[in-house]
Amino acid sequence: MVRKGSSFRCAECGFEVAKWVGRCPECRAWGTIEERAESRSPIAKVAAGAPSSPARPIAEVDVETSRARPTGVSELDRVLGGGLVPGVVVLLAGEPGVGKSTLLLEVAHQWATHSGSAALYVTGEESAGQVRLRAERTGNVHDRMFLAAESDLAAVLGHVDDVKPGLLIVDSVQTMSSPQADGAPGGVTQVRAVTAALVALAKERGLPVVLVGHVTKEGSVAGPRVLEHLVDVVLHFEGDKHSTLRMVRGVKNRFGAADEIGCFELHDDGIEGVPDPSGLFLNRHAEAVPGTAVAVTVEGKRPLLCEVQALVAESALPQPRRAVSGLDSARVSMVLAVLEKRSGNPIGGKDVYTATVGGMKVTEPAVDLAVALAVWSGMRDLALSPRLVAIGEVGLAGEVRRVTGVGRRLAEAARLGFTHALVPPDPGPLPEGIRTLEVGDLASALHAVEYVPGTRSVG
Repeated sequence: MVRKGSSFRCAECGFEVAKWVGRCPECRAWGTIEERAESRSPIAKVAAGAPSSPARPIAEVDVETSRARPTGVSELDRVLGGGLVPGVVVLLAGEPGVGKSTLLLEVAHQWATHSGSAALYVTGEESAGQVRLRAERTGNVHDRMFLAAESDLAAVLGHVDDVKPGLLIVDSVQTMSSPQADGAPGGVTQVRAVTAALVALAKERGLPVVLVGHVTKEGSVAGPRVLEHLVDVVLHFEGDKHSTLRMVRGVKNRFGAADEIGCFELHDDGIEGVPDPSGLFLNRHAEAVPGTAVAVTVEGKRPLLCEVQALVAESALPQPRRAVSGLDSARVSMVLAVLEKRSGNPIGGKDVYTATVGGMKVTEPAVDLAVALAVWSGMRDLALSPRLVAIGEVGLAGEVRRVTGVGRRLAEAARLGFTHALVPPDPGPLPEGIRTLEVGDLASALHAVEYVPGTRSVG
């Protein structure tokens, strides 16, 4: 029943509508329209009050209390910017079964082992026995690790008062409910109220809080958009269920770089960091194989080598297939069109399959040149040199454009034994140990690659 004198507003974008609808006309989010009673009281002027603390010159503000404390998980510390700052609220989002709970049990164990303070793990999705069995299987049991199975926010605050932990983990925020908010657990109002209360707790006591969040089918954080604004750090936990590789990607970080990644390997005995992950994305062949090319992408500050594979075959279908895995399908389609136009090789009637090795997802334009070389190599049955890397963005006119950090990328390639590289013109300072071939357009790159030692025809 709609009350007289009420309005309806979207909880995510604030758009107002005359009546309740299931989907916001502005941001297109479902279930975010809320009824709000209109206030008839006049706007009162706010009187000045006594400040809680005097304002001081910024140079006199003490920063020691805001220093990050390492969690003991080095790859996670890399993404966080050194560790957990007192009072920080971290939101870790990921798909079901990707390994969020396993990672956070490892964090709780390392914190209890090395920090000297307790870690409180609150689970609202599983029983305490289930979490205990997982902790035992992964070797994450410690006397200063405390476990509580609760879904009521008041009970969680009671546990915090009893245990007085140095770290609080809530798995997950969508299962918690506050008695002061309406709606079912996981709803927009409840998620916002629970998160706001936990943020206030963290700031008041200087307690680091890690919240586990669900994701939608599109891969974004579930719940109101304001959830990401309330917290200090937003991390996405990514990984293919058919691969052991997992990545923690920073999306927002008020205490460090927001584009860092941490690499992990998930196995039966738990999860462990991978400090040198480049080898996971390369498929070392005994002999050079047509349809493969190696690129160097940059995730945060970390250069990673990735192998692009392509298969080109005659199509028996009226509409040839274009299958992409791990790459941006729109950019792959553009590269195929430019390659057909500039190289003179017809691709329109052929099936083209492109993929990355190791389940890596790459959307950076710097891999365009490697995609073009892999497809061209597969069409020509020409095996590229296994010691060659290709770096560059391909434009619609066929030009090879410059990308950032070429020197850093080539240094990583040289460290892993690569000896030749195709790069855009004027790449800047380059490291020693690798020979660079500057190519201004795609035609020049296709011509130059045939003269790289190790490239051979297998047709």
